[in-house]
Amino acid sequence: MSNTFLKIQVNSQPLSYVPPPFPSLYWPFPVGGTQETYLYDAHSIWRFTLTWTIIDVVGVHLVAASYAVAMQWRNWKLIWLVPVIYGFIGGIEALIAGNVTGGLLGGVYTAGFFRMSTWIPFTWGIINALVLILSSFAIQGGM
Repeated sequence: MSNTFLKIQVNSQPLSYVPPPFPSLYWPFPVGGTQETYLYDAHSIWRFTLTWTIIDVVGVHLVAASYAVAMQWRNWKLIWLVPVIYGFIGGIEALIAGNVTGGLLGGVYTAGFFRMSTWIPFTWGIINALVLILSSFAIQGGM
């Protein structure tokens, strides 16, 4: 016995839904009609959030590594390790943050039967990178 009735009644995605390709960012202001792209399933939400978080966090780490290379260019024998190490550490941090954030977003949006714009995972990737930057500063005399 199959629960096709429940799948049709409870599933909020359109019947012809195919997850969009990765970036799928659209111009949010309607200029020439509707071109919105939405995510409906938790796996696509998780995948988009994880990918954007990896891009943003590793990008921030590589910018910091390029600054470190520019400051220490005289030590040419070891300075090439800095971007490799920074990129690896940034990738690990991005995997952890992207999996947690993407899983939570996918669970909340799926449980509420909401559709998610493809801009939301992009925004959360930037938020994860900004939280990482903010946490890198020493807060003197806090709390």
